[in-house]
Amino acid sequence: MEKNNLRLNITEEDGRWAAEIPDLEKKAQEIMFAAFDYVDANDSLEMIDFSKPVNINISLSNDNSVQELNSRYRGLDKPTNVLSFAHMDDEAFLDDCAAFDEIDLGDIIIAYETLQKEAKEKNIPLYNHFAHLLTHGILHILGFDHQEDEEAEYMESFETEILKKLNIPNPYQE
Repeated sequence: MEKNNLRLNITEEDGRWAAEIPDLEKKAQEIMFAAFDYVDANDSLEMIDFSKPVNINISLSNDNSVQELNSRYRGLDKPTNVLSFAHMDDEAFLDDCAAFDEIDLGDIIIAYETLQKEAKEKNIPLYNHFAHLLTHGILHILGFDHQEDEEAEYMESFETEILKKLNIPNPYQE
């Protein structure tokens, strides 16, 4: 995997993000690299051509925007903590990879208020919860899912190991 071609495009839609998480862009990049390194070592990234620039788009948003997207794309008229739209799921993904000079893996949108509320309820630092949700979103972008129990266990094990590399405790422990 060529890390120089791995790009994280961050859009901060809500101004509270930068105030809450100093060095947000640098930290998000560390999370992304940790996730890709772990997946590359323990699963497979061979479907991605790292000779081209590879992009992941992150929108640091709020509950209103996420609720609108959740309603439109999932039929759930409520906010959620993170939404992921993996372009690998698109029928034309492989054709697009061959046709374009860059590979766009997908979009991750995180809701500020829900993130903040959940971190407070769990009594964990906001950054730790952010790192967990971003890791979760990246794994979805890379094709991981948690619809079935076995898939969920596999994905959660990846999440906890990636977070461990970032010195963040297991978010699934009570």
